[in-house]
Amino acid sequence: MNVSDFNRDFEDFDDDDPLVERYDGAGEPPRGQSVNVSFDQALELLEKGVIDAEYGILRWSSNYAFLVAVCDENLKMNAVYKPQKGERPLWDFPDGTLCYRERASFLTSHELGWMIVPPTVLREGPRGLGSIQMFVQHDPQINYFSFNDNPGALKPSLMRIAAFDAMINNADRKGGHCLLDPTTHLWGIDHGITFHSAHKLRTVIWDYAGQIIPDALLTDIDRMCCVLEDQTSAYRQEMGKLLSAVEIRAFQNRVRTLLKTRKYPLPGPGPNYPWPPV
Repeated sequence: MNVSDFNRDFEDFDDDDPLVERYDGAGEPPRGQSVNVSFDQALELLEKGVIDAEYGILRWSSNYAFLVAVCDENLKMNAVYKPQKGERPLWDFPDGTLCYRERASFLTSHELGWMIVPPTVLREGPRGLGSIQMFVQHDPQINYFSFNDNPGALKPSLMRIAAFDAMINNADRKGGHCLLDPTTHLWGIDHGITFHSAHKLRTVIWDYAGQIIPDALLTDIDRMCCVLEDQTSAYRQEMGKLLSAVEIRAFQNRVRTLLKTRKYPLPGPGPNYPWPPV
């Protein structure tokens, strides 16, 4: 896909229309999100619910990302919809694959039991196939760079995210991609440029570089590694539908390396920080 194709696919969306809402995460979203929606309820709603409203494009997103409402007879939840057709072409990632990587990142987080990535599905939406992820209510003024106000409380979560990013080869862990929800659970979002077969790790979280990975995390990683190696497992089979064989092998090698060294990686050659950092 070239740039003209990208623009043509969204020619029906007027980015300068003053009536189009743009939500930057501050305050309440355009419609109230259902409260007390469990993780499993959110995942089922994303998979089977009806997308009944599109509120507008999200600010600061490098690709087209829309705040939508997903509902069934009993629940209504806000979600972030990233249509495949709205992915800007990148020189180093195959066109139209970012939504698959969003889903692969969620599956990996879920298989680890770490609850880093919000519930995310791959399905048809108003603008075609795309990833749809539970919207995380958060204060956009609070991100990784403000966590130093209370570093001890979030350290276990940040150590999980750092290990997770090393495994999925996250090329874009900005400070603003770490969201603290009202219950103080720390989520990671925006995993479209992950799982590349070449080294691409770019993150702001280098706090633990060279340090020993906690045993509890290594236990989870080892368990996930076994499931990944089993080509008959549901996790491996679904990952195989989302990533290329070369990317799967590279992922396995990164996981094995962490288990062998038992340490967080050090910054490598080339750029190691995303830009902009927030």
